[in-house]
Amino acid sequence: MKESQNADAGNGNVRLDSWLHAVRLFKTRSLASSAIKASHVRVDGEVVKPSFRLNIGSTVAVRHPGYTNEYVVKKLLAKRVGAPLAREAYTDISAPPPPQLFAAPPRRDRGAGRPTKKERRALDRLRGRESQNGRWRAIFDDNES
Repeated sequence: MKESQNADAGNGNVRLDSWLHAVRLFKTRSLASSAIKASHVRVDGEVVKPSFRLNIGSTVAVRHPGYTNEYVVKKLLAKRVGAPLAREAYTDISAPPPPQLFAAPPRRDRGAGRPTKKERRALDRLRGRESQNGRWRAIFDDNES
């Protein structure tokens, strides 16, 4: 790393979207930025912008459909690093994901044909999706961060 990059990281001068990409929580910086803009990422419980300057000790919550991962910032990284170094930059304090995420998807008996509208809606509710006017949207709890 260059001297200026190390100085930026040491002074708490790292953007949130850049840090999320550097520690490999998102594949690209633009995906991290999009998630932040969509309010899927919060810092210390607050909705922030992608340009938010991160500090050591901050709690970053990343919401996924059905669960939330929480991380405590231990190191500030300005550039993407290898996976072993990236894991040292944060502590994962998340609760384990709900067990229904690991359950096998429901299967129909062979030769049973297509599901009826009622059966399809029941399957969608089971999978955590909701159909509204032919458009899909994921169902999130409002009290989830």
